[in-house]
Amino acid sequence: MTNPAVRYAQAQGRQAHPLTTAFAEAQRFDLDPFQLAGCHALEDDRSVLVAAPTGAGKTIVGEFAIHLAMLQPGDKAFYTTPMKALSNQKFRELQAIYGDSEVGLLTGDTNINGNARVVVMTTEVLRNMLYADSPALHGLRFVVMDEVHYLADRFRGAVWEEVIIHLPPQVRLVSLSATVSNAEEFGDWLDTVRGDNEVIVSEIRPVPLEQHVLVRGDLLPLFDDRAGVATALVNQELMRIRSPKGANFDNNQRAHQFRSSGGHAGGARRPHKGGSRPVRSANVQRIERLDRPDVVELLARANLLPAIFFIFSRVGCDAAVQQVRRAGVRLTNRDERDEIRQIIDERLRTLQDEDLAVLGYWDWRENLERGVASHHAGLLPAFKEVVEELFQRKLVKAVFATETLALGINMPARTVVLEKLEKFNGEARVAITSGEYTQLTGRAGRRGIDVEGHAVIQWTEALDPQAVAALASRRTYPLNSSFRPTYNMAVNLIDQFGRPRAREILESSFAQFQADRAVVGLARQVKDAEESLAGYDKAMTCDRGDYSEYARMRRELTDLERKSDRSAPPAARKHRQEQIESLRRRLQRHPCQTCPDREKHARWAERFWKLRRQTDKLRQQIDTRTGTVARIFDRVVDVLAALDYVTVDASGATSLTPAGATMKRIYGERDLLVAESLRTGIWTDLDTAGMAALACCLVYEPRRDEAGPGEHGLPRGPFRTALNATQELWARLDDLEQDHHLRGSNPVATGLAAAMHSWARGGTLDRVLDEADLAAGDFVRWTKQTIDLLDQLSIVAEPPVATTARKALDAVRRGIVAYASV
Repeated sequence: MTNPAVRYAQAQGRQAHPLTTAFAEAQRFDLDPFQLAGCHALEDDRSVLVAAPTGAGKTIVGEFAIHLAMLQPGDKAFYTTPMKALSNQKFRELQAIYGDSEVGLLTGDTNINGNARVVVMTTEVLRNMLYADSPALHGLRFVVMDEVHYLADRFRGAVWEEVIIHLPPQVRLVSLSATVSNAEEFGDWLDTVRGDNEVIVSEIRPVPLEQHVLVRGDLLPLFDDRAGVATALVNQELMRIRSPKGANFDNNQRAHQFRSSGGHAGGARRPHKGGSRPVRSANVQRIERLDRPDVVELLARANLLPAIFFIFSRVGCDAAVQQVRRAGVRLTNRDERDEIRQIIDERLRTLQDEDLAVLGYWDWRENLERGVASHHAGLLPAFKEVVEELFQRKLVKAVFATETLALGINMPARTVVLEKLEKFNGEARVAITSGEYTQLTGRAGRRGIDVEGHAVIQWTEALDPQAVAALASRRTYPLNSSFRPTYNMAVNLIDQFGRPRAREILESSFAQFQADRAVVGLARQVKDAEESLAGYDKAMTCDRGDYSEYARMRRELTDLERKSDRSAPPAARKHRQEQIESLRRRLQRHPCQTCPDREKHARWAERFWKLRRQTDKLRQQIDTRTGTVARIFDRVVDVLAALDYVTVDASGATSLTPAGATMKRIYGERDLLVAESLRTGIWTDLDTAGMAALACCLVYEPRRDEAGPGEHGLPRGPFRTALNATQELWARLDDLEQDHHLRGSNPVATGLAAAMHSWARGGTLDRVLDEADLAAGDFVRWTKQTIDLLDQLSIVAEPPVATTARKALDAVRRGIVAYASV
């Protein structure tokens, strides 16, 4: 990949960039070469892909695009993010720059000033606007796609490709990505589908990252860089500790090293670069881990706070906070505690008093006043936002978080601590990848505040320093498409472009682009193999007869002899023996049998047939990859035709039926099931609470270990009837999809139905959370997804379903669900 400094120099050489210069001068810090190169590309009216490490400042390029849009009256800019939390955060940041009247927010369940010149939104909202040809697209000049590497997400990644493909050609795209190993490939695809696109890659962190391993009370450098350069050599002290021979390390030598390094019992010294520091204990065969309160206090003494402790478990995060609290750790002074209380009171003043106790508010508040907090998806969104704000203000000093915090939230720390290098993926404990390691440790080091960031790995008996070094050294991971046509996508494409053009559009996807590139490599291998096969065929040529035929007979004989099975029926064994004897006689009579070079020819023949088998497999791979996306699209259309959502006339032209027109406005994993349920009228008799409960069944995804409530506890009456009909409909659709070689969807999940029914009927928060057996944050998340579906139903369905859906939406959007801090 081209060095970013070279790209920057090339960009400088093209022409002057006065708008970039003025923008850069207004920033708090000097822009880096890759940031300037990105801004120059935009000023030159080009799209741009910026791939850089977490915390490097990629978003400044997106902000420059917004700046350019605001310079021209009538121009607009959209800023898309993969998560509502990120959208909310960016919305507030842009409001502070351009004012409330110029900035809007669209996140499905939130619509604030949607016609503003700058609108922050989730990527799904923009996709829906494109398919609906929304008037809000008029005047759109720039679209910023933050965290565009989400394109690889197997559940939601297709949305990014849909947006990139369907954006009007005059719109300039700003794609912001983590450092991926195939950025140039992704950039080539963007150039193919969008036109002039600059690719800018930087692997330089603006704040260097120091890597440490915490062994008992010592922070040992992971790498030995005493030579003054990053030699990437693992600290040999760690290797000695890892080795069984480490137990024989001379204690006197260890004590001498400790004294000469200026060590003291408190262990509060800041870790120094390079070299190695000893472990104080002579017994290195078993090294006890420091308790979390001790680790927090060690980092405090070493001036390494604020810190984020990544723990891959919500329960573990909450337990860590309580452990620190029980130890009496307090990281704040009186003035800081007063400021914390003031911010909490201001941000949460609208929450009802009866809900606060249910949410564990008072314990949570006490922990914040001590300077510690947890951060995970189970927390109420309002609580998470307060934690984020207090951390940014350096009032909360230690946060115990799950990996979701690493996904773009603006919470940079001085230090990141990883207690383990493995996590539970729902089925088994697996090691984290180099990409995940980079994403997590990328939170360490605050630009303009820290001269360096620190990543701390806690020692365990199973820790392999070499493996950790490998994780820390590999900075990139590949970006692979997860694109697959959906029913909603199919009807929208057919309606707008017709079926032939729709196939062409899908064949321009990144998924097909990657498959085609792989085909190019495979085709080259096939071509080389064919040349070798021709040579082998010539080498095994026999002047006495057709050696290819002779070799085939020998191979058949060998295969039959290997298949000899004493357990086979006598008749089968007799038949096989007759075949063997027949082949042997034919071989004895074949002209090549008496050739003096027979075995020489045989060796070439063996090479020929081995390479032929390999070549045939390569051709099969080419056949399966060529037109993959379009083939899946054809199967999707066949299902739609079977259900009368599209019709195909005698000439082969495909058009939408009225049911297909309704399908255009139904988005989500259950698009076909929802459309069929509306068309067959199985939800007509639902009341308000029943509609909310059933909508929840269609969006809820149970935990892997969740058994489900069965029939007991589910609402009776019209809800039970509608649920049974929906489940039967799902089974029929699943069979139909399987018949057309499409992967089906998961069964309808009823695990949250009873709780949602209670909530829609006005049930109290404590009762509903107990019934749901969910954390408040999880309940709010699933309820907001339920609201999204109810909102769609209120628009696309006919009465009475539309009316009931609107009432259900209003019934569930209350209390903590209705709370919004934006």
